[in-house]
Amino acid sequence: MLYLVGENLDKARAHYQAEKGRIVQLMRGIYADADDDVDGTLLRHAVRIAHYLYPRAYLSAASASQLTPTRDGRLFLSGPRSQRTRIRTLEIIQNAAPTRPSTAQAFVADGLGEFRVNISSPRQRFLEAFRLRSEHAASISEEMRASLADRLIADYGGPKGAADALWALARENEWYREGEQAERYLLKSPSLIALHNEAAFECVVAWHGQRIGALRHDGFEWRWQPDKGFDLPLVQQRSPGKLPAFILSLLPEGWLERVLNQNDERALLQSGKRYMSNITISTDPAEITNLPADHLSTRLDTFCTAGVFTGRYAGPGRGDIEQGFEDNLARLFTDTQTPRLSGVQIKAPMFLDPQGRLVPSTTAPFTHILKPAGTSGFQALPLIEYLAMTLGRATGLDVPAIALTHMPDGMPPALIVERFDIRDGENDGHRIALEDMCSVLDLPPEAKYDGTIERIARALRPLSTAPQADLLMLLKRALFAWLIADGDMHLKNLSLLKIAPAGAGGFESVRIAPLYDAVTTRIFPGLGHDRMALKLDGKDDRLRRADFLRMAAIAGIPAHAADAAIDELTSRFANALDQVVIPQVPNLGKDILTKAEQMLDLCRERLAAWH
Repeated sequence: MLYLVGENLDKARAHYQAEKGRIVQLMRGIYADADDDVDGTLLRHAVRIAHYLYPRAYLSAASASQLTPTRDGRLFLSGPRSQRTRIRTLEIIQNAAPTRPSTAQAFVADGLGEFRVNISSPRQRFLEAFRLRSEHAASISEEMRASLADRLIADYGGPKGAADALWALARENEWYREGEQAERYLLKSPSLIALHNEAAFECVVAWHGQRIGALRHDGFEWRWQPDKGFDLPLVQQRSPGKLPAFILSLLPEGWLERVLNQNDERALLQSGKRYMSNITISTDPAEITNLPADHLSTRLDTFCTAGVFTGRYAGPGRGDIEQGFEDNLARLFTDTQTPRLSGVQIKAPMFLDPQGRLVPSTTAPFTHILKPAGTSGFQALPLIEYLAMTLGRATGLDVPAIALTHMPDGMPPALIVERFDIRDGENDGHRIALEDMCSVLDLPPEAKYDGTIERIARALRPLSTAPQADLLMLLKRALFAWLIADGDMHLKNLSLLKIAPAGAGGFESVRIAPLYDAVTTRIFPGLGHDRMALKLDGKDDRLRRADFLRMAAIAGIPAHAADAAIDELTSRFANALDQVVIPQVPNLGKDILTKAEQMLDLCRERLAAWH
């Protein structure tokens, strides 16, 4: 509480209470309770204190508009003379008032009652805004100035009448320069035209069609504003001014980034509307409700026999020229409704309909990912990924449905991968998100090779709803990557799958996501000496059982559990290598089959060296 001698405390009692330590003196005649937030008390009662100290002064400049101190604790007065008074966090700044000021009365209440105080009138305040080299003038923001101009124009019937009224006051006080500037502002100022930076924009972000917040860019930095009522830990801006890592992780990379020909994240974000993890982003909120909802309507296994897709591919073809397929695929992405994918590999978003047609998902749900063959020695990439995923499933890893598909125009077969991060039908109310480890660790995509398996384990333990099982799975995933010579298991190829029931305020399941993008990289051109993407036990090559056991100990996995997991995976891996079969799909040329044999031989060598 605030005490003012002569108002709510007499001098003798003030002296007694101060001696007893019950109140503290802020300056002569002004006290506050010792156990109060003294700085807060000062700011709450700043106008009362100024009125007590300087009864002949009046509030001016910004303080006349706000009737409170500024956020940094300054209170502006005009009075008989210029002076400054600092009381802890409160600074009272008084300048010399003009000869004939125009003032009005206002009412202020601060918890100790209501009182009257003199303030600059709107005319006086507007002239104060144009004073030269004046701290008072600087306190009046452009918004305050525009608001005062609107008020004066309304009061005096137009800009000319307002300017005349201002000149009358300016002449009385010999404020000729101020009057001239004020008149120019009212009659000629371009600031009366609404101006904004046209590079600034705002996007609405929705998850499963429900708006969850807004992303704003003012031309300099990003601001994420979650909607009230949405409290799931999904999009979080951990670095002020930066695009949230979760959103950044969804943006196109590699081939698609080159196709879109956008040179920054702002342009990439505005180039599309649909993303992985059931996220939609648009500058037009109404547009989001019209975008297709991603949910499975047909399982890939329904149209798959012995690893080969038996439905009908109805996507882009190669046409008459060799490079036509990439060009045709790229044309899909000129439509902003075509879902955007991250990752450097060429891939396309597809929809598998109930008749078994695999079509681009531009105007349909995005249910499957098509991974076509590469060029320049990477034609075998789909088959190699198919074999890696098949081996992964055989060793006990969770793997989505996959199949190789015949492609038109004599092209090598492509790989189809069923999405596991979308709803299982229209009536499924679960809300699902896939967050890669770059996002979890708040790292940009270009830092995807900077982590370690141990760092992932530390991040995983507090987030997972089944930490011990997921830590064991992380150990298995790392061992599997080593056994197949996968040098591309980086932070974006390891993710958490988060699932929340409809209407729930939290995720009921946060687990390591199924295996994806697993490839034996060492067999491809330029990658013959490829190492592990993420270090384990400080090493990225020549790994041995002891390295994995040390990693397990650091992660807090019991030694017997780690030993059992390693033995089980290597045993199942050996059996899988003996049983793996290359699907009979057209256009598997000799060079592709040779790559497949190289991969399997390399896996056998790794397994033999392990034992």
